Amino acid sequence: MRKSTLTRKLFLRIAPVVVVAIMVIGAFAFNSATREINNIYDAQLINDANVLWRLLHYRLKHSLDRTPQQVDDIDFSMDNQLAFNEDADDYADAHMFRAWVNDKIMYYSSTAFPPEVPYQKVGFTDLAYKGENWRVYSLPIPDSGIIMEVGEKISLRQTLVSNILLNLFFPLLILVPVIGFLIWLGIRSGLRGIYGLVYQIRTRSPDDLSAILVEDLPRDLLPLGRSINHLLEKLGRSLTLERRFSDLAAHQLRTPQASVKLLLQMLDKSDSEQERKPIIADLVASNNRAMHLIEQLLRLARVSHHPLNLMPVSLYGLIASTLADFGKIISSRGLDVSLEGAEAAQVRTDESLLQVMISNLLDNAIKYTPVGGRIEVMVSPEAGYWLISISDSGPGIPEEEREAVFKRFYRLDTLHAEGAGLGLAIVADTAERLSVSVALSTPPWGNGLRVELRLPRD
Repeated sequence: MRKSTLTRKLFLRIAPVVVVAIMVIGAFAFNSATREINNIYDAQLINDANVLWRLLHYRLKHSLDRTPQQVDDIDFSMDNQLAFNEDADDYADAHMFRAWVNDKIMYYSSTAFPPEVPYQKVGFTDLAYKGENWRVYSLPIPDSGIIMEVGEKISLRQTLVSNILLNLFFPLLILVPVIGFLIWLGIRSGLRGIYGLVYQIRTRSPDDLSAILVEDLPRDLLPLGRSINHLLEKLGRSLTLERRFSDLAAHQLRTPQASVKLLLQMLDKSDSEQERKPIIADLVASNNRAMHLIEQLLRLARVSHHPLNLMPVSLYGLIASTLADFGKIISSRGLDVSLEGAEAAQVRTDESLLQVMISNLLDNAIKYTPVGGRIEVMVSPEAGYWLISISDSGPGIPEEEREAVFKRFYRLDTLHAEGAGLGLAIVADTAERLSVSVALSTPPWGNGLRVELRLPRD
């Protein structure tokens, strides 16, 4: 199924609002027109009643003994110019008047109500007669017993309102599509910045991670453009680090592989079992170094791509179980290892990544501490943090190199123990992912290395 475009979605949201707004405006216009027309026609009825009184006042005052008289209609013949107005006769039929003297009709129009219909109350009255609704105005003449009564059909007013609405409706039928087209053009023009942004990204090569141009973007799209540039910048740094890491990893793996190849050639040329034994021992050691390097590389990759699974973790219990894993090598080297501190310490973190970080630090401490040396692990509270400190009595790290040792494949020239230079790099990457701060210092006894981890309690 083809997905709808952003232009279409915006149009389908804006167009109904415009149509509803036009309908609401039309409803208000209808009510306003009806009210104004009623006011005008009511004013005309008042004026008609006063005009009739001025025309008939003399006759009405001297007609006490006369019989009722009907005022004849105008003859709409072809010789009369009024006959050219086809609506004039209908207009005349929609009006009526009656002149009352002492509760008796004296003058009336041909369209007037019969005498059986009494005169209406003073002012305006709505009256239904023979299926027609009428608007009637009664004007009493003070101290005379005379009432002037005029009326018109309400349908006359409704017809006028309908005609006005029809005259507005047909232009709107043409105007609405025009408005819709202009809205469509406006949306397309407004989205031009997004189309330009999409074009810049689509036409790039896979290796082009340079920043996109954001100067011409609308203010609303500037955060999007800047976020994309920030992402491209991070991707560029990440790819640079990955390429550098790949190059260094290939270089590091080449050395043990070359050593294995050389030892295999020597093993092939050896003539006696006495010559083969040291070669095989060196071959095993070289293979172990390669395996250790591969394991460290896999750990580093796992730290970089492992999804976080946060859960409550007991720090004391995790460190104790990790130390138990190193129990055999600790015993064989006669190391004095102690774990002290808050056994109830607990944080919400990723247990597997935290275990990788602590395992690497303990592995380094055991590896570089001389036989019979000392390793001290402490878990203690700080303001808002849990502090894990791992101190050893090994050769330590000079202060000027304590920042560089966190780089990948960096090794100190003063250390002679076997290693790939990835242990502290793994610690640094893991600490960044878990929001843990790492600091290096010297233990209280004056020699060796002290590593401090600060984990947020929340």
